[in-house]
Amino acid sequence: MSPSQDFVLAGVPLQSRFLLGTAGYPSPQVLREAIAASGAQVVTLGLKRQFAGTGTDNGFIDIIRASGARLLPNTAGCRSAREAVTLAHMARELLDTHWIKLEVVGDEHTLQPDPWELTEAAAQLVKDGFEVFPYCTDDLVSAQRLVDAGCRILMPWGAPIGSGQGLLNPWALRTLRARLPQVTLIVDAGIGAPSHAVQAMELGFDAVLLNSAVAQAADPVGMARAFGLAIEAGRLGHLSGLLAPQEMAVASTPVGGRPFDL
Repeated sequence: MSPSQDFVLAGVPLQSRFLLGTAGYPSPQVLREAIAASGAQVVTLGLKRQFAGTGTDNGFIDIIRASGARLLPNTAGCRSAREAVTLAHMARELLDTHWIKLEVVGDEHTLQPDPWELTEAAAQLVKDGFEVFPYCTDDLVSAQRLVDAGCRILMPWGAPIGSGQGLLNPWALRTLRARLPQVTLIVDAGIGAPSHAVQAMELGFDAVLLNSAVAQAADPVGMARAFGLAIEAGRLGHLSGLLAPQEMAVASTPVGGRPFDL
């Protein structure tokens, strides 16, 4: 059995633990091929980018739907709870989904989420019947507040969006996993290499969401496949039981007596 076959996201069984973003690809055809190569069954879509300028659909929705992936609209670019809630309702009406990736930016330099506005928006959207996927930091108390607001899924960052730095604070992420065992945890943002995705999955996270590392690669399709394999490998490693680190050498083969009788 594939290590991803036990993955149920918001009540939906999935075969893949890879969630893929759709921004910044060199062409629609490359996006189509990357989604297929990744194996991702959930694909994010930024409504502010989608309707920017013309106020109309630029074709990305059809590409995603044709791939068979489930749409996860996001509120990227929102700066307040009110703005995010309004955009979420627009997404539900236009795309016929109650799933929403909730983003509320609090700092323009790091694009760090605003914990207060985020929690306010999450609480309102849960009341309004949404399945909320909040993009948050790795702070345990902030995460707990989101859970208290009714979120069953959290998406803590590994590092600032698009930075490619990987998991800057594995201790904090490990703490989230230990303290919130019943919550679906998806590492989102900062992933730059397949090895970073492996590390996230080895920590026991349920899935990985990324965009820039695939979209901006020299070969996005090849990179999408690489990440799909990395996520599978990391999950299987976690399930199989990782070797505990040791401070000193430990012989893998006991040594004693003669190697064979003469």
